Amino acid sequence: MDKPPDKLSIVPPLPGVYLFKNAKEKVLYAGKARSLRNRLRSYFHKSISGDLRKSALVAEAADFSFVVTENEIEALALESNFIKQYRPKYNVILKDDKNYPYIKITVTQQWPGIELVRRFDHSGDVYIGPYVSSRGMRETLDFIRKYFLIRTCRYKIENLKRPCVEYQIGHCGAPCVGLITKEDYLAAVDEAIGFLKGEKQTLLSKLTQAMNAHSDALRYEKAALLRDKIAAIRGTWEMQKVIDPALADTDVIGYYGTAGEGMFNVFFIRNGVLAGVRDFHLKDLKGLSYKQLLYTFIEQFYNKDIIPPGRILAGQKPAQPGSLRAWLKKRRASAVEIITPSGDAGGIDEKAAGILLMANETARRSLSLKRGSMDTAVLEELMQRLKLAQLPTDIGAFDVSTISGSESVGAFIRWRDGRFAKDSYRRLRIKTVTGVDDYSMMAEIFTRAAKNLDDGFPPLLAIDGGKGQLESALSALRHLRSEGLFQDREIAVVSIAKNPDRVFIPGALRGINLEDGSQSSLFLKRIRDEVHRFAITYHRKLREQRMKRSPLELIKGISKKRRLELLRHFDGLEAIREATAEEIASLKGFNMKLAESILSELKRK
Repeated sequence: MDKPPDKLSIVPPLPGVYLFKNAKEKVLYAGKARSLRNRLRSYFHKSISGDLRKSALVAEAADFSFVVTENEIEALALESNFIKQYRPKYNVILKDDKNYPYIKITVTQQWPGIELVRRFDHSGDVYIGPYVSSRGMRETLDFIRKYFLIRTCRYKIENLKRPCVEYQIGHCGAPCVGLITKEDYLAAVDEAIGFLKGEKQTLLSKLTQAMNAHSDALRYEKAALLRDKIAAIRGTWEMQKVIDPALADTDVIGYYGTAGEGMFNVFFIRNGVLAGVRDFHLKDLKGLSYKQLLYTFIEQFYNKDIIPPGRILAGQKPAQPGSLRAWLKKRRASAVEIITPSGDAGGIDEKAAGILLMANETARRSLSLKRGSMDTAVLEELMQRLKLAQLPTDIGAFDVSTISGSESVGAFIRWRDGRFAKDSYRRLRIKTVTGVDDYSMMAEIFTRAAKNLDDGFPPLLAIDGGKGQLESALSALRHLRSEGLFQDREIAVVSIAKNPDRVFIPGALRGINLEDGSQSSLFLKRIRDEVHRFAITYHRKLREQRMKRSPLELIKGISKKRRLELLRHFDGLEAIREATAEEIASLKGFNMKLAESILSELKRK
């Protein structure tokens, strides 16, 4: 738009959301404003020439529309929904669309149960989370089922006549058939909530008193059960990484940005314990300040099905902090503070400031990793964890991609001297293995890649998979050495598994946890994700090509010339299917055997 359209004069001075669109009605930008009139007029002021982002937006836009809202809070919510819906070109888009799971205790029910959910409401039930680590979530849920005996079913208890298998295996108290009193069951629910909320001393004191009471009354079996529960709870809490009890429920948002891109890093702290760490990479950030980016991040992140914590700790106040706090309060159903080192909203102590610095440093290293560069300190940490003989500056990785043995492919990628060396990437179609046999496929691509690379394997090889894939690769390496390859080179091989994320090294009984948020763990997962991306992209390409191919191309003996002859004579596949073998055999270049083969194959498809 070279000049403001006529309808700019009718825009009201009210809160709302505006959309800039191009000539094809595609939304280019969604924004909110306390006064739509003032905000839209600002886009056509001469001062905009100094803002390259806005200038480019106005130059590309052909029109705008707007929606009036009751207040600025409604405008913020609508703006966030529009960004999620249209993903406009000139908005910064948070690409992570994952909804984190929560543990929900349905205390509003007569017999409360426990379940996993990814959406929340304000109906009065208790939500614990979010669980950034799926492994941690599953382990916590299993612990609750084992030691607190709360039901996980969704049956209507009143209709049941006998307990289900959960009772038989000791994972439920069976309130459905009266095998536990309501008083005892509700007490167990309260204990489980206390455990999930980290109320350590209160819960342990309560359980210890009950254990002693049972012991004094000579109810030794019940006392022993409580003794085991207390020991298990203490063991679980000892394994948790306590950050700072004073932080309670806080999301610490670190950030590092440069050259038009940036990385947010969030430490999820719940009950003073580090519940998880997550990175968020953003591109095309030129012309945006940190305060604007922080506003955008908070708006888009908490617009998902995630309950905002009581406090958000960041390096500075975001743009428009008042409207953000009011919107977050509405989503949480209670107040949310946005605190900074400068003293806003009460400020933070030295320990909390150190945690924010840690989040900022994690963001810096994660951005370096995203670009392919790497700090020596991270490689040294990796060398120590994997028990390597030398610094891993040259790493190769393998993955297999297949669906039911169809279009099976393998991939090899390489990270060398601080970047992904894409000239060493290799894609291979599986040739010697039929059906679903990941181990044999891994052995095949391992062997073929070894003979295909000009300078051979790097000193460290990572296999996408578990112990089975690791053993297949090691077996292939032993076979290659028996043929005279790599006999004078030290090559370490590890495998990186998913769900849970672990790395396995030869000879070790247990895998090394990669869900600890450390930089070496993030680096290994980045290697695994890159080879998986490369493999699955090739696999999808082959599948798409196969889906686009004519069924005639898949029949043995049908050349391009014969295919065209069939289609010219019968005018389509349906006509060929309905033809007789004699009709097909009468065509030039065909015979009865080929005709029968064609009809047999087409009728199977």
